[in-house]
Amino acid sequence: MEPFVYRNGEMVAEDMPLARIAREVGTPVYVYSLAALRANHQAFVAAMRGLKAELHYAVKANSNVAVIRAFAALGAGADIVSVGEMRRAMAAGVAPSDIVFSGVGKKEAELREALAAGLRQINVESRAELDTLDAVARSLNRTVDIAIRVNPDVDAKTHAKITTGRKENKFGIDIDLAREAYAHAASKPNLRPVGVAMHIGSQILSLEPYRDAIRKLRGLVGDLRADGHAIDRLDLGGGYGIVYRHQSNERPFAVGDYMQMVRQETEGLGCALSFEPGRSLVGNAGVLLGEVILVKPGAARTFVVVDAAMNDLIRPTLYDAWHDIVPLRQPAAGAPAAVTDIVGPICESGDYLAQERPMPPLAAGDVLVVKSAGAYGAVMASTYNTRPLVPEVLVDGDRYTVIRPRQSLDELIAADRVPDWL
Repeated sequence: MEPFVYRNGEMVAEDMPLARIAREVGTPVYVYSLAALRANHQAFVAAMRGLKAELHYAVKANSNVAVIRAFAALGAGADIVSVGEMRRAMAAGVAPSDIVFSGVGKKEAELREALAAGLRQINVESRAELDTLDAVARSLNRTVDIAIRVNPDVDAKTHAKITTGRKENKFGIDIDLAREAYAHAASKPNLRPVGVAMHIGSQILSLEPYRDAIRKLRGLVGDLRADGHAIDRLDLGGGYGIVYRHQSNERPFAVGDYMQMVRQETEGLGCALSFEPGRSLVGNAGVLLGEVILVKPGAARTFVVVDAAMNDLIRPTLYDAWHDIVPLRQPAAGAPAAVTDIVGPICESGDYLAQERPMPPLAAGDVLVVKSAGAYGAVMASTYNTRPLVPEVLVDGDRYTVIRPRQSLDELIAADRVPDWL
């Protein structure tokens, strides 16, 4: 669904005018639509129907406790990559038995806390982690279910910084070394290797990388069973893409088409499946609002300086990412457009939300809406240039709640400690 639309000349989130949120909460501010979160989840669940499968929301995409709770209330588990995310998921009401712990560098203390909590599954990414996990499990007198994350050496054809399934990536165990790793795991009395896991990247727009990876994993499952391992789980990760640039050829696959492919490729395998969507559940359910501070005409182009900056949304700078950006008030039909750089006030040339973007006339006080900002937005924000973290708002119909208040400068500065010898 599209929760952010113009109505009577102003953009609304469901039935809530974004202008009201900008006025009452201030800018910059992230705004999420509860209806969109629910609709995205429901579409995924409907596509899974008939499969022996579970959905674990990838918390790293947006880790606000209210967002996690919205999915938990619909029956979703959680996929986490840190103990911090584990605690957020549990605070949101996700049962430990519905949490899968992924991640390439889990420390001993993190594994100890995860085992003590009783998580459903640990996805192990190296032989060294197998040894550490076994030692922790023995110290707690626990036997733990594990899957080994396998790197299938598949090109996801996405941005280099978010591809994770190639041999040159740091993630997982090379598929050529997987049988040896499973044999090593099986030699540990406190580890029970029951599954194979993968995650080949993020913002993937084609089914073919998934098809190639699943076929490789299916072959591996057969080999592992021949080796005597009781493999009955297949964790297929996430990474499903969304539309960021609506006026383009960017067309993600439909989740129904993906599930049909999974049915075909896993038929007869006899494994319970796990899916871990993140961006596809929250990405288009959120926007970032920023107010124009000033318009600065230049010899080459016009700069529109807004109060939202790279510390609030780093994706354009980090990934060369495109976000559609529109005025909160609908431009008049036929309004002239000027080539514009939309930039923030941070002291970096890399501080921009868009470059060379045709935009209608803008002036100080106008509010811009940065679309598809629900994933990897607020969760990746920083306090660079001593800029406080911005608030997050959740809309439900004609009401809204601030689900993370704006950090004050006093709170930000109070986190520092000055030695008594200075």
